[in-house]
Amino acid sequence: MVHDPRDLRAPPALAPGALVAVVAPASPFDREELLRGLAWLRTRYRLKVASSILSRTGYLAGDDDRRAAELASAFVDPEVSAVVFARGGYGTMRIVDRVPWSALDARPKWLVGFSDATALHVVANARGVATVHAPNVTGLGRSITPAERAALLACLERPDQRAAWRGLEVFRRGSASGPMIGGNLALVAAMAAAGRLVVPEGAILALEDVTERPYRIDRMLTSLRLGGHLARASGIVFGGFTQCDPGPDGVLASEVLRERTRDLGVPVVAGAPFGHGAPNQAFILGGCATIDDDVVSFDRLSN
Repeated sequence: MVHDPRDLRAPPALAPGALVAVVAPASPFDREELLRGLAWLRTRYRLKVASSILSRTGYLAGDDDRRAAELASAFVDPEVSAVVFARGGYGTMRIVDRVPWSALDARPKWLVGFSDATALHVVANARGVATVHAPNVTGLGRSITPAERAALLACLERPDQRAAWRGLEVFRRGSASGPMIGGNLALVAAMAAAGRLVVPEGAILALEDVTERPYRIDRMLTSLRLGGHLARASGIVFGGFTQCDPGPDGVLASEVLRERTRDLGVPVVAGAPFGHGAPNQAFILGGCATIDDDVVSFDRLSN
């Protein structure tokens, strides 16, 4: 278990020409979007991509054996410096215990992605390995901005570089510092239900989601409260809650986020630039972050 951000191991920084594995542990995706994302990555890095990555088995990118083998190959390959996820969706939890985590322990490498990739972020961070919350490859092929691409490259190639998000909406003022962990709220809640979520004492929890009704957001936050996970956080940073439209009752997602965290006694900010909407700026999970009223700053990890 990770109790101090200094305990986290940062994988080595990438250099241009490093080998990057692209994997699909979750849902299938549009081939053209994948190719556009790969084209951008190829301008900077060498790529390892299995031909089976375009497989489909219902709502999964191939069966569990295929997806687990692809991910395992990326973990054990000593030449691979980063593992980037093609798309989120669903399916990563099905294979989270079928990959050789000992290989990542022995030779840390950057895990890069968001949404369903949160399942792997949670496990890696709990094992003491920092990861990157960032657009998936298919997202890199869409209308992503130069600033978003620059943030991703900074995390991978200059993890010691400081960064900050300013002018955020303040739900509760205050200051706090700790390791930033989290990701997609639905996956964080699911991993907590599976007994796999580790929130270090004093951590800052980063959460986002998409297409969830406000009452479901309430349920997930309430489950994290009941499990004691929110009580260990020293602060909370909410990113985008995209298409989380109110139901007939008219309750807004922002109202739920504020109400479910107001009595925790810790600083809470919202509207941070990450999630399923735009922008989706990369940041390091496991790195030390600081909330100071409407600013979140990152002390990037040294390799």
